[in-house]
This record gives sequence, structure tokens and C-alpha cells, in this order.
Amino acid sequence: MSSHTPTKFANPPAQSASSPAHLAAGKPVARVNSAILTDADLIREEYAIFPYAKQHNGIPKEFEKQVRDGALKMIIFEELAYQEAERRKMTVPAAKLQHAEADFRKQFATPEEYNTFLQSDFNGSHQLLQDKIRRSLLIEIFLKTEVEDRSAISPAEVRAYYDKNPVRFHYPESFTFQTISILPPPNATAVQLNEVRVRAESALKQAKATKTVQEFGLLAEKISDDDYRVMMGQHKPLPVDQLAPQVVKVLLAMHPNDMSGLIQLEQAYTIVRLQVHTPAGQTKFEDVKAQLQKELHEAKRNQLRAALDQKLRQNAKIDEL
Repeated sequence: MSSHTPTKFANPPAQSASSPAHLAAGKPVARVNSAILTDADLIREEYAIFPYAKQHNGIPKEFEKQVRDGALKMIIFEELAYQEAERRKMTVPAAKLQHAEADFRKQFATPEEYNTFLQSDFNGSHQLLQDKIRRSLLIEIFLKTEVEDRSAISPAEVRAYYDKNPVRFHYPESFTFQTISILPPPNATAVQLNEVRVRAESALKQAKATKTVQEFGLLAEKISDDDYRVMMGQHKPLPVDQLAPQVVKVLLAMHPNDMSGLIQLEQAYTIVRLQVHTPAGQTKFEDVKAQLQKELHEAKRNQLRAALDQKLRQNAKIDEL
């Protein structure tokens, strides 16, 4: 029997004419040494990569090549991993196999659903299903030994990365604020520009009467001309290099909850309500170490996996059919 069994299965309870098992014709798509991988293996992996395929009646056309290439690379890698595990005579403990099989059967609401799946995907052969589960576990054990166990990142490595990359954890001076802006129409006449100034002065008077973020925001929704009015005039934290110099100069002289006068930006006018002024600084190690640990672990795992893939391919005969 060839060893091209997949490590992922179609969603068992949802078996239908459109499920991966029924879409395959058993056509060979690759030969890995003496093993033949078929479109059944490929489609299962495609559906694992793009789980929304059923809702889309298959892989959307714009993603077809990308998903197919990724799926083909994955099933070849898994086949190589399986063959290497067999070559090393690695084994799956009987208890682990039994536990995995029991977990797999729990996916089915009834024995009838399980039997339907067994018949459609494995020709009713419990042994074939068990072989596939064993293969999946064997690959898992092999990858744990070669990749997962070697990709651990120590606290000292995390700290060393943080210390060696200070620029990454530097954040610039920034401001968080609300605005009300009064804008002129395109190609405004002198009369229209005067009207804009009158409107801006009226807006400032109304803004000065507000006492809270909420009150200022409701006024912004009502009278502001800029796009931020739909967010109650609220701007996310912005670094100084993304702000007009006139605005930065005013903000630097303000305290939280202060409101500016009219700030003229060419022919427009803006009123700013400062919320937070954040000086430039360095993110503390304690605030990033958990995410950094995860990121470094993932990077090392991907590096080891890619190196393993390259190593396994060196002496293998692989033909895409």
C-alpha cells in the first residue's frame, strides 16, 4: 500500500456531493520516491488551507493557484516526513493511537454518520482509516522531534533580542485628540472664504461651550466638515511627523482636555481638543516579552521546518505529475 495518506481529514459530519472526498477522481498529482499522491490528498489539503471552500462552492478562482501550490508543497513535505519516520523505524504508542481514534469518532453525532464517512472516504475499511490516523500521528511525532522541540526560545534569548533591537521598541512622540474642521468649497471665492471664517468662529464659540469628550464629539458630528465627524472627531494616536507643523506647535502648548483656538491650515480652519500627549519613549520589556517569545518561537519553527524540508528533498525523487 502506498504511503500517501493525509494528515487532515474532511469535516466528517458535513459529507456531501461537494465534500473533498467526492471532488477527487484519484488522479495522481505527484510522485515522492515510490509513493503516489493523488488529487484526493491535494483537495483535502486545499480545503484545510481554505476552510471556507464549501461556502464558496470550491476555492475562489483568484486564490486557486496560490492554494493549490501551497497544498501540493504541504502534502509532499508530509510524505517526505512520513517516509523518513518510517526509515528511522519510529513508532506510535498503541495507547496514543487508540486515544486519537476515539477522539476522531467523537466528531460524529451518530454511528450512522461515522459509517457513512467510513464508506465514502475509506471504502468502509476501518483498517485503512486506522492506518491514516497512525500516519498522521507518526508525522506529528517526527515533526515534534525535528522542529517543535528544537524551536523553543529561552527567556534569555528573548531578552537578548530586545536589547539588540532598541529601534524596534522605540515609539515616537504622539498626540491623541478630537477635531472640528471647517473647510472651504473647491475654488472658493473671496466671499465664500469670508463665510468659512465666520462659520469657523461660530464653531469655536460652540466648541468652547462643551465640557466633555462626548459633548465635543456630538458637536463634531453636527458641524465638522472633515471625515472624522463620523467618529465624533476622534483621531487615533498620531506621531508628530504625521501632523501639520502649525497643529504640532499648538498641541505642544496644551494640556489634556485643553481646547485650541482656530488653527488655519491654508484656507481651512481646525479646532483641536487634546486628550493624550505621549512623549517619545521605549516600550518596556515586560510589555512585549510574551508576544516577542511567541514571535521568535514561530520564526525559529518556520526556519527549522524550511531547513528540514530542504534536507528531506536533497536525496528524494519528486515528480509533480
